[in-house]
Amino acid sequence: MPFGRRRNRIDRTLRERGVPPEPQHRERDVEETTGPYDESDVPDDGTPRVDLGALRLPALAGTELRVDLNQQQKVIGATLRYGDSVLQLSAFAAPRAAGIWDDVRAELARSASGQGGRLQEVDGPFGPELSGTVVVTPPAQPGGPPPKPVRRAARFLGVDGPRWFLRGMISGPAAESPEAAAVLEDVFRRVVVVRGTQPMPVREQLPLTLPPQAAEQLARQQQAGQQQGRPATPPGPTA
Repeated sequence: MPFGRRRNRIDRTLRERGVPPEPQHRERDVEETTGPYDESDVPDDGTPRVDLGALRLPALAGTELRVDLNQQQKVIGATLRYGDSVLQLSAFAAPRAAGIWDDVRAELARSASGQGGRLQEVDGPFGPELSGTVVVTPPAQPGGPPPKPVRRAARFLGVDGPRWFLRGMISGPAAESPEAAAVLEDVFRRVVVVRGTQPMPVREQLPLTLPPQAAEQLARQQQAGQQQGRPATPPGPTA
């Protein structure tokens, strides 16, 4: 459920006449939510969560968590797999006074259409979402021919929180079947976003980090790879 905010405003006419405004208390009213959660209102639900910095992801039975690393071995994304379906998660900085999901939905739909896919807005369990198809190019196989683009079913979920925006993309059978989507929707619902207090440009991705155990594993792999002349394999913690 999207978060709601109400901000106190100073009367412009008083300001223009030079009349000092009465002292005002800065308050933010947040609607009750059933998730995803801000770190300030996460429930004591007993759910174990993997700490990736800006995201704390639920470790539910049957799900597998993998993190995506760039060339500098920094975490740039997180993917949860359940059976043949996956949920890709990203969190971004958002304005204090308004959300960005409306604009992001329109941009995603235009981008998918330009690449040969088709996404349409529908009502989902978290409010408006996009459902349809996207065109993707599978990763190349060693020694094989260049892969051809394929059309895949996809759903895009989005939630505007206090100064953050959480986006999820579901693909695989869960993008077409409500029954298959139930577990990944539950995962999305239990995500906790840790925005932090530092100023960030709107839409900049919130920083992700590896859990200490996975970071140590990666460091050992990097050291072994340097000794043997091969790159380290990104770790894939499971949940």
